[in-house]
Amino acid sequence: MTRVSTSAGLQRVVALFRRSERGNVAITFAIAVLPILGCVGAAVDYSRVNSARTALQDALDAAVLMIAKDDSTGTLTQSQLNAKAQAYVTALYGSHPEVTTSNITVSYSGGNGTPSTLLLNGAGSLSTQFASLLGFPSMTFNASSTATWGLTKLRVAMVLDNTGSMNDAGKLTALQGAANTLIDQLSASAQNPGDVYISVVPFAAVVNVGASNNAQPWLKWSGASDTWNENNGTCKNYSWGYNNAWTQNQSTCQYYGGTWTASNHSKWTGCVMDRDQSYDTTNTAPTSSATYFPTTEYYENGQYYCKPGNNPQLQPITPLSYNWTALKSSINAMQATGGTNQAIGLAWGWMSLTQSSPLNAPALDPNYNYVQAIILLSDGLNTEDRWYGDGSSWSSQVDTRQQTLCDNIKAAGITIYAIQVNTDGEAQSAVMAYCASDASKFFYLTSSSQVLSTFNTIGASLAQLRIAK
Repeated sequence: MTRVSTSAGLQRVVALFRRSERGNVAITFAIAVLPILGCVGAAVDYSRVNSARTALQDALDAAVLMIAKDDSTGTLTQSQLNAKAQAYVTALYGSHPEVTTSNITVSYSGGNGTPSTLLLNGAGSLSTQFASLLGFPSMTFNASSTATWGLTKLRVAMVLDNTGSMNDAGKLTALQGAANTLIDQLSASAQNPGDVYISVVPFAAVVNVGASNNAQPWLKWSGASDTWNENNGTCKNYSWGYNNAWTQNQSTCQYYGGTWTASNHSKWTGCVMDRDQSYDTTNTAPTSSATYFPTTEYYENGQYYCKPGNNPQLQPITPLSYNWTALKSSINAMQATGGTNQAIGLAWGWMSLTQSSPLNAPALDPNYNYVQAIILLSDGLNTEDRWYGDGSSWSSQVDTRQQTLCDNIKAAGITIYAIQVNTDGEAQSAVMAYCASDASKFFYLTSSSQVLSTFNTIGASLAQLRIAK
């Protein structure tokens, strides 16, 4: 009897103990569940905050660049800067309505000849969904972005096709309008004289460096069958010929026993051909006969394009300048004439950016960074240079020379934008696509109306390069 009672009592005690054990686990779990949920939920909240912070950073980065562009001349007041910052960030950050954004502040310094710095700070607060269980009803975050400009200067050579086909489909008129707009666009980003320089290089089969340079030592007047002295002059005492028709150059004159006298160089109108190979693909300074620039009169299809009194005339190169009026006047005076030699235009575009003779670009200031670019616009395929082509059909040999030239230009750190305006169904120019610094810098247009928007795109890109985050 006693044994049974003892056993039964022990069982009851064990049962009570077991029930008590379950209660301890439940209590322990109840105590632990809130921190566990809070910690797991906090990770979710943190992820939301991190996403919101990243979006705010992106908004600030975009806003600070837009404000810097708006205030490129440093004329906006602090209140105007603050208002723009609030407006831009609100517009760019509108996809996060659950976030309370405040304290968007703008700090500006510089101007008046010194680099300008714009600092944009932003702070946000996000209501938590889980971390509030741990006593954190909200989480705050911060982001900032800085733009500095004035440390980077811009130099751009516009290498522009002036060949005869540019008269078709309004291409030349569209080019002139777009080039003038680009000048306005780039000049607006300059705070001080010299921040932006632009050169204009019109080209056909040759380029015109200006008749006023006729006494420059870097010109080659003789030495080859195609240079000026051999093709411009008078022949006397020749033994045979029809009204001097066969004695109009030095070679034929001397062949018939005549005496050749070259014309005075004051009659030269400024045209030069490609330099002797391989200097036609470099920017080597002209220090010897092999590196000089051969003069020419340039005759094609029954017309002289670089001869006094003949029209149309190839417009002379305008070296780097920030005289915006003079640059526009040069562009507006361009006339379409002759065959296509993109290579000689590119070579002189590069020369215009070079700190040596013949165009003597202004020296680079070591205290600044420089963005240098060439914008090449042409409406067709290469048809001739000094050695190859007939002026009317595509010449692969000219393309080969141009490829080497473009390799050298890009190796010098110069960015090339290439624009082909194809309104007559010609094939895409492989060499122009090759010359562009990358695929995004080659533009294949099929209408003259696209020229303006393309120049605007390039102008915006170049202006943006003057701003460093």
